[in-house]
Amino acid sequence: MAKGRTGHLSDEDLATVDRYWRAANYLAAGQIYLLDNPLPGGELTAAHIKPRLLGHWGTTPGLNLVYAHLNRVIKARDQDAIHITGPGHGGPATLACCWLDGSYSEIYPDVSRDGEGMARLFRQFSFPGGVPSHVAPETPGSLHEGGELGYALAHAYGAAFDNPDLLVAAIVGDGEAETGPLATGWHGNKFLDPVHDGAVLPILHLNGYKIANPTVLARLPRAELDHLLRGYGHEPVYVEGHEPAAVHHALAAALDHCLDRVAEIHRAAREDGETARPRWPMIVLRTPKGWTGPSTVDGVPVENTWRAHQVPLSGVRENPGHLRQLEAWLRSYRPGELFDERGRPRPEVLRHVPAGDRRLGSSPHANGGRLLRALPVPPIRDYAVEVGEPGVTLHEPTRVLGGLLRDLMARTAGRRDFRLFGPDETASNRLQDVLEVTGKGWQEEVLPTDEHLTRDGRVVEMLSEHNCQGWLEGYLLTGRHGLFASYEAFIHIVTSMANQHAKWLQVSRRLPWRMPVSSLNYLLTSHVWRQDHNGFSHQDPGFVDHMVNKDPRTIRVYLPADANTLLAVADRTLDSRDLINIVVAGKQPCFDWLSLDDAVHHVERGISVWDWASSDTGREPDVVLAAAGDVPTQEVLAAAALLREHLPELAVRVVNVVNLMRLLPGTEHPSGLNDHGFDAVFTADKPVIFAYHGYPWLIHRLTYRRRGHDDIHVRGYKEQGTTTTPFDMVVLNDMDRYRLVMDVIDRVPGLALRAIGVRQLMKDRRNEHRAYIREHGEDMPEVRDWTWG
Repeated sequence: MAKGRTGHLSDEDLATVDRYWRAANYLAAGQIYLLDNPLPGGELTAAHIKPRLLGHWGTTPGLNLVYAHLNRVIKARDQDAIHITGPGHGGPATLACCWLDGSYSEIYPDVSRDGEGMARLFRQFSFPGGVPSHVAPETPGSLHEGGELGYALAHAYGAAFDNPDLLVAAIVGDGEAETGPLATGWHGNKFLDPVHDGAVLPILHLNGYKIANPTVLARLPRAELDHLLRGYGHEPVYVEGHEPAAVHHALAAALDHCLDRVAEIHRAAREDGETARPRWPMIVLRTPKGWTGPSTVDGVPVENTWRAHQVPLSGVRENPGHLRQLEAWLRSYRPGELFDERGRPRPEVLRHVPAGDRRLGSSPHANGGRLLRALPVPPIRDYAVEVGEPGVTLHEPTRVLGGLLRDLMARTAGRRDFRLFGPDETASNRLQDVLEVTGKGWQEEVLPTDEHLTRDGRVVEMLSEHNCQGWLEGYLLTGRHGLFASYEAFIHIVTSMANQHAKWLQVSRRLPWRMPVSSLNYLLTSHVWRQDHNGFSHQDPGFVDHMVNKDPRTIRVYLPADANTLLAVADRTLDSRDLINIVVAGKQPCFDWLSLDDAVHHVERGISVWDWASSDTGREPDVVLAAAGDVPTQEVLAAAALLREHLPELAVRVVNVVNLMRLLPGTEHPSGLNDHGFDAVFTADKPVIFAYHGYPWLIHRLTYRRRGHDDIHVRGYKEQGTTTTPFDMVVLNDMDRYRLVMDVIDRVPGLALRAIGVRQLMKDRRNEHRAYIREHGEDMPEVRDWTWG
């Protein structure tokens, strides 16, 4: 019980909130079980029951309880709020509550708020052609996919950043609380600025069990749990019980206390200039799993055990006893008090429901495209590097991008709707120019030796890729823009989260009421080919391989070869919508190949023949040298130069790929190149030597339908790495310039015999390289000092 706050509700308020809760429980149980007869007017029969009983009851009564009480405080305080449902498969609860408050029927008019609509609500749940059993994009008021656990708090804090008037109620399931992402998610309160940000109210829902086991936090002694939560920086308020009226009173008091405390924190920071990190309130709600459902089934305890997790009564169609027990369960909610003769919720059920966009099912913050504004990306020409002759000057691409991001931060300073997220690597990834205009958000102690830590900073760094990903997703889904910069090898940590976001975007695109949101933009740098100093553990380019499995309308992959091309890619991606853009770019000095105009055209095309580097002018090429990525581009051009020197009669075409999805046919991807265009670039019958940034098999997979696929030979990363020199990395993986020349000689018909001397020379150079680096510890001068000119 909330200490000192019992009896907080008036009798009328208690009756209203209890009616809403009972109505939601009835609707949730009906979704799991009923195919027909949503308000049993006579005896419930087997024909009224769904043939397959799917869904999860155990967490549902607690979720409905929270929703009912949030309605009351939102309406009473005119509070802007959203709620995030962390427990898995909580769909029946949110669907029931959205139907009750009318937001569901406004979006889906065929599911009207009456008996006919109730029947549709029941039938569609976990039914072919219907809606999922968990909270999903189809669910009004949601921005959090409930199918995978662990992300409730990260999404909640991301939604609260730069949303000063928003309350985010984040319901954390006790099973979810055992996941790694959720365990670090508690630390979001160290980054929440009470001046510019809203508030997150965590509600830890302890119902005791997962699918088949008890949960860790539910079995902790109260004192130990309290120490844990206070150690995370929260002020926990405890609500627990089995008797509904007592729990209603306690939860109402707890919510009032917490919202009063949030208001005081905001007032102190915004009016009094308080700078100490506040101890934010939270609620620990302990209620029985499967509360109000069958207490026992066939003599076995169900309520308040793991058996209530999914469907408490199974085999209802075949078991008359279970059918009668189900009917008694449904009637225990006294639906006649809750719905009129036409199946409409009675007014006394809805007295606490807020109006319009204040309803949790209608908040524009949970449909962020309604709030999204175009991002004022500065003109990229202001940041372009001058390129005289290609391949002579060098720049660090991400450092050049950092100048653009700095000014973008400045342009969005007043509106605060752009943030940069990353795991402690902003400066390492050469983006530190942004710190000239905004600091790194930080609410803890600042020491004299610290740099760039500010309470209101919009660069957010925490050494948890899970939190960075979750914060960015919450930020984007509530109508803002952002960028996630990470070391390439470690972005794998959030692969599963990226999966869920891709699925969210895919489904949302089919829903006309879901407005487009800003794309999730990854900048993957410190990449495989220039992690020679950190070694094998830091060398892995495989995130792209996984993500190209996702919906082709959602995924874009860019591999800019130089600084100007990275600027052109940034211009295309930063203000795009409903995409996941993966940009792989180096932070080390690399050659400047293209002027800005040429880079812009190159990105528009996605694939270009670089005539200035080719020697096939006016004739058919003998071979195509292709590259995707900055280091592969350098090695391909170095190989082209060697071929010009040693085999000047050979017609070589140089092709660069910046948009990897262009390799797919147009029938498979919106960015795909049609067969005629592909053959015009790569030919249909000439050997193609392709140097690719990542694992070679991906290029084969993307091009396997092309006519000339059998002539495509790919070099890339072969999981050979160590701490070594930059050039040795490409040698170890057989993607070096000498190996590429040998491949040309091996694959161009008739060349093997007449160029055997050149091939041997290339092989000797590779051997010389190995000996040289072992003696000198750096690459040979002819490699180290090479330029195209």
